[in-house]
Amino acid sequence: MTAGVFVLGGFQTDFAKVWSRQGQDISDMVREATYGVLQQCRLDPGAIESIHVGNAFGEAQRQQGHLGAMVAQVVPELWGVPAMRHEGACASSSLAVLAAMAEIEAGRYDCVLVLGVEEFKNLPGDLASQNQNAASWQGHEDIDCTFMWPAAFGLVAREYDERYGLDRQWLNQIAKQNYANAKDNPLAQTRKWAFDDLSFTDDDEANPVIEPGTRRQDCGQITDGACAVVLVSERFLQRHARHVGHMQSDYARIAGWGHRTAGLRLQDKFERSRNEPYVFGHLRQAIEDAWRRAGIGGIDAVQGVETHDCFTITEYLAIDHLGLTPPGMSWQAVESGRIAPGGSCPVNRSGGLIGCGHPVGATGARMLWDAARQVTGQAQAMQIDGAQRMQTLNIGGSCATVVSFVVERAP
Repeated sequence: MTAGVFVLGGFQTDFAKVWSRQGQDISDMVREATYGVLQQCRLDPGAIESIHVGNAFGEAQRQQGHLGAMVAQVVPELWGVPAMRHEGACASSSLAVLAAMAEIEAGRYDCVLVLGVEEFKNLPGDLASQNQNAASWQGHEDIDCTFMWPAAFGLVAREYDERYGLDRQWLNQIAKQNYANAKDNPLAQTRKWAFDDLSFTDDDEANPVIEPGTRRQDCGQITDGACAVVLVSERFLQRHARHVGHMQSDYARIAGWGHRTAGLRLQDKFERSRNEPYVFGHLRQAIEDAWRRAGIGGIDAVQGVETHDCFTITEYLAIDHLGLTPPGMSWQAVESGRIAPGGSCPVNRSGGLIGCGHPVGATGARMLWDAARQVTGQAQAMQIDGAQRMQTLNIGGSCATVVSFVVERAP
C-alpha cells in the first residue's frame, strides 16, 4: 500500500480557451495554473519545495523547451525552487506525478507542485496532428495513412473486431455519453457544442470517416490547457489542515499506482498479446499494480473511473482491461449502463478527452485532480454519489506508456 502522498488541491484552466487568439501562449497557461493552485490550496509559494512539469510537444508547437524553468520565469516567487520537465506523450503529467510522489515517499520534500500543460491551437490542425506523430516510432509503424493516431486506433478497433467481434454502435454510444457528460463540466472544451440525431451514427456526412475504423466523433479533442496539483506528505497535510481549519479527511490520498511501458510500435504489441486474454497485457498489469498497492481486490472496490479516451476504442479497451467486463466484452458495460451516470461505476464524468478536451501534457494531472474532487465531494454537477475511491488510467502513444492511480478520501 502506498502511504503518505496526498492531494492538497488542484486547478484546471478552461479547456475551451484558445490562448493564442488573445495574444497569449504556453507561458500564460503555466502562470494561471500555478497561481490558481496556490490560491485554491491557500498555500504560500514559499511552501513549494520542488516542481515537476508534464509536457509532450512544447518544442514542436511553440519551439519552447526547458519548461521546468518556465514556472520560475512567470511565477517569480518560485525562483530557485528545483524543477524538471517530463515527457511521455499523453501520459506526461502522470509521469510528473510519479516523480513527485517518489520525492515525497523518499522524504526528500514534503510539498511538491505538479503541472501539466500543452498548447495546440496556435498552429493549424493538420500541422498539430503531424507534430503528435512523434509519439509513434517514426518511419517504422508501417501504417499507410494521412493521420497517424486516428489510423493507429482504427487498427486497435480492427484488432478487437478480429479477436472478439466489435459492433460500432457501442463506440458511438461512448462518444455520445462523453459529450453529454461534458455538459456538466464548466471547464470542458465541448460544453457548448451541439449535435443532431445523426452525429452518433455511422452516417458518412454527419460522422465522416477520418481513417479506417475511426470516425469524427470517435476522436478526442486536442486543445490548449493546463492543470496543476499540489502533492504533500502526511505531516505537511496535518499542519496545513489545522492552519486552514480543515480535517485530514477533507483531502484525497493517492492510495496506489501502476506504471508500465511497452515499445513504441503498435503492431509489436498486437503480436506479443496474440495468445493472451488482454490485447495490452502490460496495461492490465499497471491496473493490477495500482490495486495491489492500494490494498484493494479490483474494480468492484472503485466507485468511478477517469480513463483515457483519445478515441472511443481507447475507452472501450479500458473497460475490459479495468475488469468492468471480461476481455472483449466491453459492450456489456455500455449496454447495461454500468459506466453511465448513475451506474455502478461511472466512467469519465468529466467528459473525458472526448468531451472535456485533451491538452496532451495536462491530461494525466487533470484526471488525478478530477478523481480527487470526486472522493472529496467537490465535483459539483459531475459528482458521483457515494464516491469514496476512484481510479485513473492514462495512456501515452499506442498504449506504450501507461499509468494508473487509485485515489481515495484520506483517512
